[in-house]
Amino acid sequence: MFSSLISDPKSFNPVVAQETSTTQITSLIFEGLTRTDPLTLEVLPNLAQKWETDDGVEWIFYLRQDVKWSDGIKFSADDVVFTFNELVYNPQIPTSSRDIFTVDGETIEVIKIDEYTVKFKLPFIFAPFLRALSQEIMPKHKYSFLVSENKFTFSMGLDSKPEDIVGTGPFCLKQYLPSQMVVLEKNPFYWKKDSCGNKLPYLEKLVFIILSNSDISLLKFLENEIDYYSLRPQDLAILGPRQFKDKFTIYNAGPSLGSNFLVLNQNPEINPHTKKKYVTDYKLGWFGDRRFRQSISLAIDREKIITIVLNRLGIEQYSPLSSANKFFYTDDIQKYPYNLKAAKQLLFDMGFKDTNADGILEDNEGKRLEVNFFTNANDTQRVQIATLVKTDLAKLGMKINFLPLDFNNLVSKLTASHDWEMVLIGLTGGVEPYFGKNVWSYKGNLHMWNPTGKPIAEFEKEIEDIFNASARTLDTEERKKLFIRWQQIVSNELPLIYTVVSNSLYAVRDKFANLYPTVYGGAFSEIEYIFLKE
Repeated sequence: MFSSLISDPKSFNPVVAQETSTTQITSLIFEGLTRTDPLTLEVLPNLAQKWETDDGVEWIFYLRQDVKWSDGIKFSADDVVFTFNELVYNPQIPTSSRDIFTVDGETIEVIKIDEYTVKFKLPFIFAPFLRALSQEIMPKHKYSFLVSENKFTFSMGLDSKPEDIVGTGPFCLKQYLPSQMVVLEKNPFYWKKDSCGNKLPYLEKLVFIILSNSDISLLKFLENEIDYYSLRPQDLAILGPRQFKDKFTIYNAGPSLGSNFLVLNQNPEINPHTKKKYVTDYKLGWFGDRRFRQSISLAIDREKIITIVLNRLGIEQYSPLSSANKFFYTDDIQKYPYNLKAAKQLLFDMGFKDTNADGILEDNEGKRLEVNFFTNANDTQRVQIATLVKTDLAKLGMKINFLPLDFNNLVSKLTASHDWEMVLIGLTGGVEPYFGKNVWSYKGNLHMWNPTGKPIAEFEKEIEDIFNASARTLDTEERKKLFIRWQQIVSNELPLIYTVVSNSLYAVRDKFANLYPTVYGGAFSEIEYIFLKE
């Protein structure tokens, strides 16, 4: 099967991965103790064949005994203990997983009972626990020496030999050619079998062609060089009439679980390299004022974005959750729909005026309202959205310096160099809101607008309390109430300014069988069961 990536992966290390260009590959190589059924969203056994608990605090997991790593070594409890105790909870390793498995500052005790039995001793009830155990398990025999030498964070890089990337998933790395392709081949030791006892996966090979943007991906799909294409709504006019002739099918799974949002850099700290603040004081004053963020939201014409960019196949978004999340989403939130007059009034109230009649506002100290704006260049849909946003904000009197960047460069700015002012980016989303704790906790390593590890606003403290409380109750209605309150805070305070949600659209060649396209799992949910028709 041939598919595409919009960017090179940053590594093959799932523990430190923070970008989809990496996780799209590592999710096929590594597995967790549990998995989520893409159709029912139920938590199912995976590397653990069953579990038991009496009080929701102590859990016993019984591991599968027929699992081998892709290098032929047997999987065991040692690998599970290693993953949590030496990787997830290792403070020297920058992993988002640590945020998920740390509640109120408390960690989980992971103990080997015997070769195929592991005890998890929680400090208290942790509601997302079973779903969180989709955490990728790593082989101790392969990577423990890297941990002891403090080299794990930078291991499994793009220069790794394929045999150095060892997982239990259905596929393993065969070849990586920079800026060209990633080739995965069938894992000969994969443990899963179909109902007739046949070894899975059915497909022998997956080839991901690295293409610079979605326009090129569309062209490659039209030329029959790739078998799968994740459509932008605008592509329907081209692809829709060609389905029968070119032997492919388009699937519409409805609004995606993901999000697109603007974020303003409110980092008040000093760059240790330049000895200057990441953001100038006067811009920190703008960005930190809720009225400024409200003004931006009011100035964005989301209906125009939906019409022009999404071909009417999308919805406005004001919440950190998509309406596709049927269980936790609420519509009872603050919304700031398009209202240019109200947006201008908020800036006027802050003291902004166009004193020299050049169309650009100045603040009460005479500083021009000028902002540097980035998004990822290889997502043409996002570039289109950003271009419309730039036009909208120009009507407010903002001078927007817009520059699309390579995706990995953009991620580095957000998570490492912190050299940015405003960004349009997105998150893939999921079923359990708590798994976004690395974004919403002020201690989280993806707390984009404030990566200091300290709260700069009172609402950040309340969100921290909400996420901790949501993890400590098994009462589903209470968890709903907590996450409704979270959505209300975010929609009011606007640390992230949400834009639109596109429908999930997939075009797949008709030569494949056993397809189950879903919002959660994409077009290739349960990929190990997909096969080529005769």
